[in-house]
Amino acid sequence: MTTSDQQSHTKGKESAQPALTTSESEGYARGLTPRTIQMIAIGGAIGTGLFYGSAGAIEQAGPALILVYLVAGLAVFVIMRALGELLTYRPVSGSFAEYANEFLGRFAGFATGWTYWAVWVSTCMAEITVAGKYVEYWFDIEPWITALVVLTALFGANMVSVRLFGEAEFWFSAVKITAIVGMIMIGIGVLTIGFGHAAQPSVTNLWDDGGVFPQGFGQSLMTLQIVLFAYVGVELVGVTAGEARDPKKTLRKAINTLPIRIGLFYIGSLVVIMSVASWRTFHAGKSPFVEVFEQIGIPAAAGIINFVLLTAALSSCNSGIYSTGRMLRSLSLRKEAPAVVGTLNSRSVPFAGICLSAGVMVLGVIVNAISPDKAFAYITSVSTVGIIFVWGIILVCHMIYRARVKAGALPASDYRLPAAPVTTAFALGLLVLVVILLLFTGSGRTAIVVGAVWAVAVGAGYLALTRLAPQESDPIPARGSE
Repeated sequence: MTTSDQQSHTKGKESAQPALTTSESEGYARGLTPRTIQMIAIGGAIGTGLFYGSAGAIEQAGPALILVYLVAGLAVFVIMRALGELLTYRPVSGSFAEYANEFLGRFAGFATGWTYWAVWVSTCMAEITVAGKYVEYWFDIEPWITALVVLTALFGANMVSVRLFGEAEFWFSAVKITAIVGMIMIGIGVLTIGFGHAAQPSVTNLWDDGGVFPQGFGQSLMTLQIVLFAYVGVELVGVTAGEARDPKKTLRKAINTLPIRIGLFYIGSLVVIMSVASWRTFHAGKSPFVEVFEQIGIPAAAGIINFVLLTAALSSCNSGIYSTGRMLRSLSLRKEAPAVVGTLNSRSVPFAGICLSAGVMVLGVIVNAISPDKAFAYITSVSTVGIIFVWGIILVCHMIYRARVKAGALPASDYRLPAAPVTTAFALGLLVLVVILLLFTGSGRTAIVVGAVWAVAVGAGYLALTRLAPQESDPIPARGSE
């Protein structure tokens, strides 16, 4: 689609800013290979939520957690297929904000871009702190020092080139994948051959000890919010659209393999974990992977998983630095962020946006040094409600896009979300349910309150923007080279 075609589609929508197309108009270099994109897609779906946080969810729901992961995974796949359809229609970096701007108006684009930026900034603040605690397992180093070193190193890698970011994420993902596949293979060996020291390993553990819903359906349903946020990061592949080689083909393949990744890494690992040992064995505060490895009798199990957890934290922060820089540039191109953060260096990296994001992330190091736990609870709660908002925007944009295609106003994509709009409504309904469930927990209510405060801040920022720049203008010229 040409630029003139796209402008004609948005003509008459006075609140929307001019649409960007692909990296030709953004100035990015397509330095992410299909191999790298695939690993980013895989790694984006694996984080500390699975390696560490799932223990508390197992304790709360028992084997029913597998069903909760399955339902949430289906909703996430719908979200990603909806995003994939939009990406094949118009692949662009900062995709969520660009589609919100095009289909819902300028305020929606502004709110989506800044909210996604806040999601990853807050996530990185938490992850670099966690990284410091993981390093403490081996070395007597203050966590805030490790946090600063980690942030500096990943900041440097992202500043050099998008290719270096991609390579770093490739190897981070490789470590996580190896750990999960290794655990699954060893677990299958325990269940079939019987080696190791696990007490009574059997798939019957999934239903014999209190049934599939040992804690009741209500308690199982309450884990939905925990499970859904374990998938945060899977949407990152959409941000890579402007720098991926042959994006339509590469991104399509990455999204199509999502069910396999969910089935193997989440469902598969949980089935093996709760088969090797009863669900009553696992408790919040200790990785279920460590528990299983220790029961099997693998030496240094805690050390191995601690290294994997450190890798997952580094991967998350690496992705956060990458995505925030691109989102700020996307906002800058629409005159919704300072022009300076849209600047590219000679390697086609949005260095100014990355610098600003990393500078805000340093607050995490400072908070870590002072250690006020409540402050971090408020910071991380931004990502809780933020990602629900962003995913919801993707689904709403997809529904509007489909309606315009049906009306003949836009060209149809050849990569369509199956059974839409029924599947879209299902995923939106699940997101609404999660928001309702947040009201029933203390941390969830905190997230709702912080989300409301953030919404007010975004609204105030938009009002200030429209007063300073009430008239639409063309995007600033892109710098850099292909």
